[in-house]
Amino acid sequence: MFHEEQLYSIALRASPLVGDVNFMKLIEAAGSAKDTWQMSKKLLKEIPGIGTRISASIGDEALLRFAEKEIEFCEKHNIQIKLRHQNQLTKNLNECEDAPAIIYQKGNYKESLTPISIVGTRNMTTYGKTFLEEFIEVLKGENVLIVSGLALGTDGCAHSEALKKGLPTVAVLAHGLHTVYPMQHRRLAQEIIENGGALVTEFNSSDKPDREHFLQRNRIIAGFSPVTIVVETAFGGGSVSTVSFANQYNREVFALPGKINDKYSQGCNLIISQNKAKIISSFSEILEETGLAPKNGITGNLFEVKEVKLNKELLPVYECIAKHEKISLDDLSEKLDIPPFKLLPILLDLELKSHIKALSGKQYCIN
Repeated sequence: MFHEEQLYSIALRASPLVGDVNFMKLIEAAGSAKDTWQMSKKLLKEIPGIGTRISASIGDEALLRFAEKEIEFCEKHNIQIKLRHQNQLTKNLNECEDAPAIIYQKGNYKESLTPISIVGTRNMTTYGKTFLEEFIEVLKGENVLIVSGLALGTDGCAHSEALKKGLPTVAVLAHGLHTVYPMQHRRLAQEIIENGGALVTEFNSSDKPDREHFLQRNRIIAGFSPVTIVVETAFGGGSVSTVSFANQYNREVFALPGKINDKYSQGCNLIISQNKAKIISSFSEILEETGLAPKNGITGNLFEVKEVKLNKELLPVYECIAKHEKISLDDLSEKLDIPPFKLLPILLDLELKSHIKALSGKQYCIN
């Protein structure tokens, strides 16, 4: 059932210059959206931060008629209207100063679940996809909610993998619930709703997927969860804005590092170097941050460790290096009791086979 406060909230939020922050200022001063709507212009202008321009359209009958149509649309399509000032947003979102005044939601999910936001490039590589598949496998059986933005690439992969592993997922949209963008994800959106998840948005049914809406949407993805994971992103990618919002909200951010010459790892490497994100070196770090623990026998290793098959000459050297983060040629020689001149060709062979990596100062580590 829809009620009067929802009607006046939609009309108030649709008023030009009444953004989410000003909406809350007005509610705090007047007590409700209805009381704000019916307040005189003189009293509205006396509210700190609310002047003639902001108050001008409050009370406009055309906006009230617009709100009536929006409620009719929501009733017809089984869409919930959640109001921030009535404490109907999730706890995490409500903590954000610029949280949406109104959230439109299609579908239902358990709010007791721990949300984890996942973002990344639309141009996902095999490296990013493998990480995401293995990470969500680790989460299988946990009380988690995967949150992303339904975009192509990383978002779509996060939602799809969650569904495959029986995990509910929430898609945060950059447009109203009258459509699904991109069109390729219409079926995915339906599957999200059918499997204990939801589509959520701050945009009404007149709002199209305009470019600026995606940036605005990213703050909800960041605010929704205590942890945001950046899988891959290029310099200046949209995911970087999500990171900025997460930092602003004092939420933890993790980023998957990559090679410096890989375009879609460069953004991740940058935010790690700027201390805007923690480097992901194991799954267990993320689980600990969210208060979770793997239940299905999977350790915290990042990517599956493949068995290395080597001959009797190479294996002892490889195994000795594997026991250390890095080890010098002299220490290796001492531990194995093999002269350095005999070790060098073995080390070169291991390096050419990509089993080890040579570091500066004649030091070696596992590749």
